[in-house]
Amino acid sequence: MAWVTLSLGSNIDATNQLTSCLDALLLQFNDLSLSSVFESEAVGFDGDNFLNMVAGIETEVGIPELIKLLKDIEDKHGRDRSQTKFSGRLLDIDILTYNSLAGKYGTINLPRAEITENAFMLWPLTQIDGKGKHPVLRQTYNQLWSEYDKEKQKLWPVDFEWHGRKISSRH
Repeated sequence: MAWVTLSLGSNIDATNQLTSCLDALLLQFNDLSLSSVFESEAVGFDGDNFLNMVAGIETEVGIPELIKLLKDIEDKHGRDRSQTKFSGRLLDIDILTYNSLAGKYGTINLPRAEITENAFMLWPLTQIDGKGKHPVLRQTYNQLWSEYDKEKQKLWPVDFEWHGRKISSRH
């Protein structure tokens, strides 16, 4: 079984998109470890704020199959792949880590480089795998977050429920 962390984000109908995405992931993987949901300003373009979170899954699915499965979920949620890289998103699912693999695997690089660049990936990752070690930097995600310049990118937890379960709150 592989331990995989996924970044989930949306800035268009974000609450409904994340809720539906979690439903789709639960159907595929039966159990999800979930971070809080965070709101952040758009990065790289002027646009509506994003809602982001990290989900952890255990799977026997290999990387190529997982990429296809996640792209299918994005597509079913109306993802427009003709948009520029930095633009609004109905749903964006990125593989952050797959066990402790490091390198290029098919079309993706692992671990995802943006983990250490974006607070909306790193902070939620600490909530579900804080003691896990970055496969290249060899520091825990908690250590990386403690060293992260929190003024660089603002984000804050928001109220979010999924099937009556409180995932996060502002307080």
